[in-house]
Amino acid sequence: MPQVLISASILNADFGRLDRVVHKLERAGVDRIHLDVMDGHFVDNITFGPDLVAAVRRLTRLPLDVHLMISEPARHVERFIAAEPQTITFHVEAPESEERKDAALHAIRAAGQGAGLAVSPATAVDAVADRVDELDVIMIMTVEPGWGGQGFIADMAPKIGQARALLAAAGRGGLVHVDGGVNHRTAEVVGRFGIDVCVVGSALFQRGRDASEEVEAVRDSVLRGRLAMASASAEV
Repeated sequence: MPQVLISASILNADFGRLDRVVHKLERAGVDRIHLDVMDGHFVDNITFGPDLVAAVRRLTRLPLDVHLMISEPARHVERFIAAEPQTITFHVEAPESEERKDAALHAIRAAGQGAGLAVSPATAVDAVADRVDELDVIMIMTVEPGWGGQGFIADMAPKIGQARALLAAAGRGGLVHVDGGVNHRTAEVVGRFGIDVCVVGSALFQRGRDASEEVEAVRDSVLRGRLAMASASAEV
């Protein structure tokens, strides 16, 4: 049973000490860095752009997952490709023509990077079904996109299993990511649905708690969920 991957979101980190943040996360044992890009249009919040992604790329050899919560992702995708992340995911709901969304996915994959689509809470997983052959990532949002520190919406967790089934039916080796409110208390729920990558954000920046403890606690919690899922399947 492969170990769940932890992708650390720096959304709530101190950007004035970005190098310290990244090195702290490396020491904590995270597997990836998750970068939330918001434009104030698709979501209300505004964060950062491709220059900061490139700066993080210079700070670490960890894989970088870029999550574009922006309108017109195709308009900006080449600059994010140039920042050399491992994956770029944008929202299936993003205002953009379907042709341009297809072109953005193609450009990401042509550059040798993983292409992904994110699914917001109000959107069914089937919204990405017609593009599953082009996807390396399906990201399930368990909060409303736009702000860190929100509470986990447990009712969204079954979408993880649906996304995994889509990728399996297409013969794809892609990964299902879950983003929003994931911590050591909620991770068991996503583990029950076969999650591959947990995006963990504010839980890694709690005062008085070592980030490495949270990383291991999330992994343990996911494992408990996976074992419970396997046990339930064996009983059927």
